Amino acid sequence: MERVILTSKQKALRINLDPDIYGTFSEIGAGQEVVRHFFRAGGASGTIAKAMSAYDKDVSDAIYGKEAKNRYVCEPRLRKMVEHEYGLIEKRLSRENHPSRRFFSYANTIATIDFRKKYQGHGWMGIKFQTSPEKEPNEIVIHVKLHENEAQLQQETIGVIGVNMLYGCYFYYQNPRDYLQSLYDNLTRDQIEIDMISMEGPDFAGVDNRLLSLQLVKNGFTDAVIFSPDGKNLQPSDLLYKKNILTIRGSFRPVTKVNIDMIINGYNAFVKENKVEQDDLQVLFEITLSNLTSGGDLDEQDFIDRADILCSLGQTVLISNYQEYYKLIRYFSTMTKKRLGLIMGTNNLDALFDEKYYRDLDGGILEAFGILFSRDLKVYVYPSLMEGETDLVTTKNMEVHPRLRPLYDYLLYNSRIVDLQEHDPDVLWIQSRTALRMIRNGEPGWEKMVPNYVDVMIKKNRLFGYKPELAEKKASEN
Repeated sequence: MERVILTSKQKALRINLDPDIYGTFSEIGAGQEVVRHFFRAGGASGTIAKAMSAYDKDVSDAIYGKEAKNRYVCEPRLRKMVEHEYGLIEKRLSRENHPSRRFFSYANTIATIDFRKKYQGHGWMGIKFQTSPEKEPNEIVIHVKLHENEAQLQQETIGVIGVNMLYGCYFYYQNPRDYLQSLYDNLTRDQIEIDMISMEGPDFAGVDNRLLSLQLVKNGFTDAVIFSPDGKNLQPSDLLYKKNILTIRGSFRPVTKVNIDMIINGYNAFVKENKVEQDDLQVLFEITLSNLTSGGDLDEQDFIDRADILCSLGQTVLISNYQEYYKLIRYFSTMTKKRLGLIMGTNNLDALFDEKYYRDLDGGILEAFGILFSRDLKVYVYPSLMEGETDLVTTKNMEVHPRLRPLYDYLLYNSRIVDLQEHDPDVLWIQSRTALRMIRNGEPGWEKMVPNYVDVMIKKNRLFGYKPELAEKKASEN
């Protein structure tokens, strides 16, 4: 059944008229608009236990403590606010007097666009809430970017999404995907972008937050999400701010020894650069959304299979909607001005110089390369060995269209594109698609194509369509 979209006033009123939904609102910075919707809807005395704005920094510090580096629009501040206020409502209200009430604590910390329109508005929003009085509370946290050009419009947008958050906690919590969709009720991506979400608690025990990240990109709510080796969703700008970034793109279906050799040797080359600080470097394994689709559909189990393996190898994973490299680099450059590195094989380098990918740009490939190489970017190229051949394909002998050869030679001459001098010749023959075919067909031998313990994971968890009975049958036939 199609979900009915209510106005913000209707949502606020429905919550206000429920005698068992009861809690607090705490808003600092520019996010002062959420609770106003509930006051104006009517019947707010049944919902709002307390509404406060610790707008002054000293007052905020006195209540919630100081923040490292004086950053107040951050996740730690938000979580302190949510925890502090929820603890107070539990402490001050006796369950004997309120046996049926489901408590909540909503908080936000927001910075809107500045007067000079130099800094983009953004903020953190979170809710701790019960779905029944006897249950432990759940917690939802999101990070948003504000895209409107006026502070007042951004404030109004925060008010709408805040209402959507609280309403969804009580009416969509059983279906996290509906909850995610409902956050954009009466809003558009042109107004606000959600680039991080986390759901925790007893009602979300079966929720994989990595899938929520994937849904953000799939639904067009953002273009890139990141999660850590422990599967925790990360806010991209918090992770990448003012850092050197080294990225390898692939399908990783499955990750192979070639991928690991590429990242090891690419990393070793990158850290030797004068402008790279090893202690302030972030390595990313990137998978594009197009790499996650099969026949036009998004295969979520296939995504989880890849994510589980990469996380087990201690890697941080970026899921993006940036099929073209110049879009990825432009995205990184909004968070850092430091040197960036891309690791790619000769096939990807060949695609980088394919003009068909830039037909939507007025300046074509020159515009794309202007975006790429006006940044401090270095491309590291891993050699390839074509089937049946003995000579390696490198930047020196790779075929490039004559029309683009001067551009290619210019980038080589200026060392913006360089060969990785170190590589393991014993793994050059390995291809992910071959390993995947062998896994699915039960053919022996794929185990030597993947890193140590990855074969154990694939077999134990039956990843990528692995069927032990089929493998046993094939083994007996041989």
